[in-house]
Amino acid sequence: MNSKTLKILLLLFTINSISLYLYFSSHPDHQQPPSNHHLSSEYSPPVKPWPILPSYIPWSQDSNVPYRSCEAYFGNGYTQIIDSLKPISKLHREILPSGGVADGWFRCLYSETLRSSICEGGRIRMVPERILMSNGGENLDSVIGRGEDEELPNFEDGAFEIEVRDGSRIGEKMVDHEFLDRYVKEGAVQRHTMRRLIESIRLVDTSGFTCSEWIEEPTLLVTRFEYANLFHTVTDWYSAYVASRVTGLPNRPHLVFVDGHCKTPLEETWTSLFSSLTYAKNFSGPVCFRHAILAPLGYETALFKGLSENINCHGASAHDLWQKSDDQKTARLSEFGEMIRASFGFPLDRNRNPNSATGHNILFVRREDYLAHPRHGGKVQTRLSNEQQVFESIKRWVSNNLNCKLNVVNGIFAHMPMKEQVRAIQDADVIVGAHGAGLTHIVSATTKTVILEIISSEYRRPHFALIALWKGLEYHAIHLDGSYADPQVVIDRLSSILRSFRC
Repeated sequence: MNSKTLKILLLLFTINSISLYLYFSSHPDHQQPPSNHHLSSEYSPPVKPWPILPSYIPWSQDSNVPYRSCEAYFGNGYTQIIDSLKPISKLHREILPSGGVADGWFRCLYSETLRSSICEGGRIRMVPERILMSNGGENLDSVIGRGEDEELPNFEDGAFEIEVRDGSRIGEKMVDHEFLDRYVKEGAVQRHTMRRLIESIRLVDTSGFTCSEWIEEPTLLVTRFEYANLFHTVTDWYSAYVASRVTGLPNRPHLVFVDGHCKTPLEETWTSLFSSLTYAKNFSGPVCFRHAILAPLGYETALFKGLSENINCHGASAHDLWQKSDDQKTARLSEFGEMIRASFGFPLDRNRNPNSATGHNILFVRREDYLAHPRHGGKVQTRLSNEQQVFESIKRWVSNNLNCKLNVVNGIFAHMPMKEQVRAIQDADVIVGAHGAGLTHIVSATTKTVILEIISSEYRRPHFALIALWKGLEYHAIHLDGSYADPQVVIDRLSSILRSFRC
């Protein structure tokens, strides 16, 4: 093992040790074993460790993160800590009688830049019967026609409860509307489920805090909205990842969907990213969490806010930012893309170079008809009216190209497992496609991948130009007058791009 590799391993070990110390010192309820009458014999799935990511930079709660800097926009700006329910002090905890019970606790970490909070708490009980929604997790074909209102949660008072020993507060709601208006703002979303969940939290004493099951390891509680759309699901993945890092979790958390949506192929990535996945209604009775984390809505991430705000951040390598920090540069989206690839077991060689035998891969991302959710007709909107013609023209051009070995990959993502979609993205040298949610996969592209987006006149939106900018990817666009693309124009642009590959 050379000295450089040894130094990297020692650095990562040191960072991990510090993270573990900070986590257990700042989350008091994990410092003592649970009292016996709360233990459950239910099986708890093993937790997954964090993978080693080349673009990882430690996450902090440094209050000096500048407002509207790239670090703040991409999640490292949740620096204002508000304790809405403080835990019992360490001194008092030490003099509790044997088998004594610690108080529950709850706090929010607020980002002024993103105008949202990551909230977390301990000794929290969820009562599924007080959450009004469908069961969730069903096969799609069994719930065709079911309304979205049935799938999104309505929380009765006491849907969530926290155990406390302060008799003066028993039966109260944990927070008031002033707290919610300040730290969990409604924003543009009509139904802010995280806000309503917090609003439902009631304080109860030990005698009323009975649990059919205890979840000992940290658990993310997530409500999905546009759960079958890849772009919006990526914003949810990112939000859940950031929440896990900001709260300093020593391992990847478990995940509970607090919604009643049916299964979709996108769940394959949820289960790969986190330690386990359960639907709230899958629990047979009240379930208690030693440590629960509420992830912000996907609408409150830079990925979504960038569509209406000017987030002028440029992708940079973590190595460069270690050497010199820059408020206008970020490696966070590259880190996240590596997290997705590592979760599927793919290598993270950031400087992959094809050899002459394998050649260069041109991935053509297609828009195929598929049944997305119970209210979907199975037909996708046409963004490129002659997509098949363009694809066939590229294949013919490649077959006649004698300068380089080129491979055209037919990216029919609607009919591919998620792992294979990510594999196709990772192996691509050039990604071509019409504007559509499938292009959101470029968050997992390698650093040398080139993006060519074909944009019809009806869908001139900056989604993928921004992702490419924030990852530091080379990006090109062909803007159409309508929805028809001249195949020769696409081929000419591809030919120009491939010259940089010496083709």
